Amino acid sequence: MGQSIIGQLDVVDRLIIGLLANGNLLIEGLPGLAKTRAVKAMAKNIDAAFSRIQFTPDLLPSDVTGTEVYHQSSDGAEFKFDPGPIFANIVLADEINRAPAKVQAALLEAMEERQVTVAGTTHALPPLFIVMATQNPIEQDGTYPLPEAQMDRFLMHVRVDYPSVGEEVQVIRLVRDEETAKQKADAGIKTAKKQKPPAIPQEAVFQARSEIADVHVSEAMERYMADLVCGTRTPAALSDDLARWIEIGGSPRASLAFDKCGRAHAWLSGRDYVDPQDVRAVAHDVLRHRLTLSYEAQGEGVSPDDVTDMLLAKVALP
Repeated sequence: MGQSIIGQLDVVDRLIIGLLANGNLLIEGLPGLAKTRAVKAMAKNIDAAFSRIQFTPDLLPSDVTGTEVYHQSSDGAEFKFDPGPIFANIVLADEINRAPAKVQAALLEAMEERQVTVAGTTHALPPLFIVMATQNPIEQDGTYPLPEAQMDRFLMHVRVDYPSVGEEVQVIRLVRDEETAKQKADAGIKTAKKQKPPAIPQEAVFQARSEIADVHVSEAMERYMADLVCGTRTPAALSDDLARWIEIGGSPRASLAFDKCGRAHAWLSGRDYVDPQDVRAVAHDVLRHRLTLSYEAQGEGVSPDDVTDMLLAKVALP
């Protein structure tokens, strides 16, 4: 993934954590920052079915979940369920904030319940199922922002930033080489192809999840995770600034996300136990979409990441 996504190693890391933690991700960034490319790169390296849903204002819930279709044959006529694009292992929900509330609700129900109910019949989604939704923060016309309660269902909120100048030069070269190879292939010119590594089987993902489930979390670390989340609900006990900035704190889903992501981060670091660095490494992604800031904070230009930085500084380490 790192070979096809230049300058976004943190994003690649978060995508892998989301996959291993069995959670859905919300990826936010300006246009052209390889949000869609990053998700496609993950899908190409895993032996899994990939589906992309382009969200638009005229999309219907059945366009996502599927619908009952009338079939007529020599044996008679009947309605059969025609699965929608949600029935895949890795689902890219592109520009989720462009779809109306009904479509968003249909997607989020599938994310939460891991099943779809159509015409009174429940259809289970695949065992390996993850939704990676993207949204553009600068678009205002024709968008339907996700409510806070629905945002909370995402395990992490990942931000994609601009690459450095050196990394952007590498991006230019990478895309140029890809276009050149495609043009030669279209012209029938044979070129030496790079040997691609075999796709990772789904069993390897399930085995990794099983090992992550055995990662040890001490009582002190459990208390640290809970203290961080509780600090968002009672900010006055930590700082006057936090009390002015935070209007609504994180839900218990935030504590659960800390536990899942912390164990996945520890496993990726080669450890069988969680330490404070694992929790702090994922804190911004876990809390970014779960904090509702006051008008005063917005007026002062304070972001959720600024609040998280102060929270990490104020809550005592175990």
